[in-house]
Amino acid sequence: MAVNLDIQLKRSNKVYRESDTIAGVVIIDTPTDVKHEGVFMTIEGAVDLQISTQNVGAFDAFYNSVKPVQLMMCSLEIARAGRFPCGVTEIPFEAPVTPLLNKVLYESYHGVFINIQYLLKAVIKRNFLNKDIHKTLEFVIENKPCLNMLSSKVDKFVINQNTLANVNDSSNIPKFHIVGSIDSVICSIMRPFTGELKIEHSDIPIKSIDVQLVRVETCGCSEGFSKDEFEVNISVIFVDDHLVTENFPITLYR
Repeated sequence: MAVNLDIQLKRSNKVYRESDTIAGVVIIDTPTDVKHEGVFMTIEGAVDLQISTQNVGAFDAFYNSVKPVQLMMCSLEIARAGRFPCGVTEIPFEAPVTPLLNKVLYESYHGVFINIQYLLKAVIKRNFLNKDIHKTLEFVIENKPCLNMLSSKVDKFVINQNTLANVNDSSNIPKFHIVGSIDSVICSIMRPFTGELKIEHSDIPIKSIDVQLVRVETCGCSEGFSKDEFEVNISVIFVDDHLVTENFPITLYR
């Protein structure tokens, strides 16, 4: 006898901001009458570290000492113990999107090392002869748009064989000279990222120039840290396949 449990939100995009009300229905579909011990909903958010095959070993020194940080927690009893009739039963719920005391609702984020995740968890409690029935649904938290727009900050740059970081011997790198500017290193995610670049000299032809937006994470504690912030990378590949890269930290805001 299969009992199907589902969660549907009123907002189809599942995007919320602090002080909004999250509302929807829990849907129970059962082929026969079913006795239950109550239906409960938990709305929670947390910042957590995660290990994958890509980063295992990168922060083993402090992974076990860092526990998930709870940002939001709300528990609701949305149906008391009783019976569900044969067919579909819909149970409405709603709750304010509010952080725990002295906490901040950071934007939803799925990274290499860090997860900021917000979940709805519904459970139908059953007696000891039957397993509880669970359903989880992720929703998204966004920051409110910044009303006081941050002032732009132009960043002019020069890239040549002498400016490259992490290069011990530049003698093998073709001589070149590139100048340019980033129109603003304080960037709204709602606006295009713009700038200009000029190749003033290169000993050999250049095969390609790439501009990459990179999400970098810094994660750590007293035992150590692992860095993998937002930055823009300009990568130059010469015809002999030499690759040179320059990094420019930027600040993003909504």
